[in-house]
Parts: sequence; structure tokens; C-alpha cells
Amino acid sequence: MRFFLAVLLIAIVVSCGGPEPRKPVEVKSGSFYKESIERTKKLLAAEEEAIQEIISKDTVHEYLSSPDGFWYYYETKNDTAIYQPKTGDQILFSYNLMNLNNDTIYTAQEIGPQSHVIDKQQLFPGLQNAVKLLKINEKVTFLFPSPLAYGYQGDNKAIGPKTPLKSSVELHTIIIDNDSLN
Repeated sequence: MRFFLAVLLIAIVVSCGGPEPRKPVEVKSGSFYKESIERTKKLLAAEEEAIQEIISKDTVHEYLSSPDGFWYYYETKNDTAIYQPKTGDQILFSYNLMNLNNDTIYTAQEIGPQSHVIDKQQLFPGLQNAVKLLKINEKVTFLFPSPLAYGYQGDNKAIGPKTPLKSSVELHTIIIDNDSLN
């Protein structure tokens, strides 16, 4: 009987060792992220190549390159104005959105005039920086690669994921923030 109790006690102690952690089924090596980065680089290179092709075929306009990663040309330039919007200034502007084939996605009328406080409200990344380049009564056409447009998600309406955009933006009014004058 003692032997039976001893065996039973040993069996209970051994079985109460607690749960053993499970080994991961799959160990991630980071290759997924490396592959994703490579796909993104290829996509961006293809978009930039398409934009450069548009620029090279357009003999009418003089394109400028932004340090922010987009290209643009002036439709209407205001050489008499000197002030460009700064952080905190409120602007009234209008714009349209097209794909790189000039197919209209949204007209300026559909979007309507937009009131925006520089760097205090969100626009898509390219437009956020583009409006800072304008002076009052200027109209500029911008070419944005998809990461500066609506990126990997699109706008969940008419703009699909990874869609580079073309946009004509016209600045109507600047209400200068007092802090901008300092």
C-alpha cells in the first residue's frame, strides 16, 4: 500500500509541472519586410519613370522638382506677389484630381473651395506641401507619386490604392496668421 501511495504521489507531482510553452510554428526572419520594401521601391521607381515620361513628352510646360518628391509646373504665375503661406496661415484654394492619363477623378467643382490652416489640418501628404509653394492667384499643376497621394489605401471611393495623381491647384486667398509675420 505504501508503494502504491508513493507511486501515486510521484505521478501527481510529475503531472503538476505546469504548462509547457509552445514553440513557435514559424520563425519570422524579417524576409517579409525586406520583400515588402523591395516591392515598394519597385513600385515607386515605376511611378517616377511614368512621371518622367510625362514630363519629357510635355514640351509646353517647364516642370520643377520639389525636394518633397513631386513635380509641378505653373499654369498661372503671379510675379507681383511675394508672400507664400506659412504655418498657421489660413488659405482658400481649389483643386482637382486626375490620374496620370488625365482622366478626371474629382473636378474642382465636386471638391469645392477648400479652407485650410497650413500645417494645422490634414490634407494628403503631397498637397499638404504643395499649397505652401503657391502665392495668391497662382495656379499650379502637380504630379504626385502614390506615397504622396493617398498611398496604399486610396480614398476608399474613387481613388484606388497605389495611385499616383495629377492635380491643378489654385490659391485664392491667404489670411496671414500674426505669428507668421514675426
